[in-house]
Amino acid sequence: MLRFEVSVEDLLRSRFALSPAMDLCLLLRSLTGHGRPLTRAWATRLLPVFERLRRETELDAALALQTAQGGPDFVAPPPRGLNQTWADDLASIRATPLEAARREIAATATGPSARDPRVRAVLDSTDAVARIAEALDRAWHELLAADWPQLRAICERDVVHRVGLIGEHGWATTIESLHPGIASRAGGIEIGFFRGGTVRLSGDGLLLIPSVFVGHVAAHYEDPWPRTLIYPARGTAALWGEQEAVPRPDALTALVGRARARLLVALDAPASTSHLARSLTMAPGAVGDHLAILRDAGLLVRARSGRSVLYRRTPLGEALVAGAG
Repeated sequence: MLRFEVSVEDLLRSRFALSPAMDLCLLLRSLTGHGRPLTRAWATRLLPVFERLRRETELDAALALQTAQGGPDFVAPPPRGLNQTWADDLASIRATPLEAARREIAATATGPSARDPRVRAVLDSTDAVARIAEALDRAWHELLAADWPQLRAICERDVVHRVGLIGEHGWATTIESLHPGIASRAGGIEIGFFRGGTVRLSGDGLLLIPSVFVGHVAAHYEDPWPRTLIYPARGTAALWGEQEAVPRPDALTALVGRARARLLVALDAPASTSHLARSLTMAPGAVGDHLAILRDAGLLVRARSGRSVLYRRTPLGEALVAGAG
């Protein structure tokens, strides 16, 4: 079992972040067959591009660094917050000192793929960091960049939902909501399916990262990463073609129209106009118009949260969605 010892100060310092580089690495693992299985539609669309990148770039060198436990820190540097971009991550990767990269390469590139002469030539070169960074940059732009706005919106909506849980029910309930295998007990956070012993946060707090590609909870508890939990973001079941306990909007469609039914069903957690537009791939102006109509009908309310205006279903809206289900 892995147990994080958590003080009141740790809770005050805990925060959320997004990590484009980490999600890219998780996607690459899925494409090699060692991560979360992709749907047929995603695999059909991405696998030919992935195989072409392996031929045209030095992506195989980056893939050789991935192990069953993860990969080196320099290809997925710790994120700083919710505004993290791929450009931020790429700059951190490129800034990695060669000696630091070589230590991580020696520790992780131990599998059969790392003995391929073409891969070995990259890993042993004096410009290994630059060559791996270039391959990852090509992979980002050709495999993930087009989908990232929608995937990022899913993660942002998850954070809004968790922050709401903190305000309404506290940190213990919020932490336990991340995964059924996580429990908050006696001043600590326990993850029964991990081995790792007891880890003290020492007042630095816990970093929480929602991900669209992680299948279960993952954890970082060794430097240079802060103590971190990576968990599946809410709303990814539809993305992966899984069955999720949300009502179908079919019955609502006849009543309020397809677009408004989609919005009502999507608001299982508070969300802003921009979040809804990105996650549902709808025009922001159209989303705003539909939300106004649903609000005038008494199905939604809105409230300001920081710089955002968040919409949520009213009891009447909840009853309509539940009845449609």
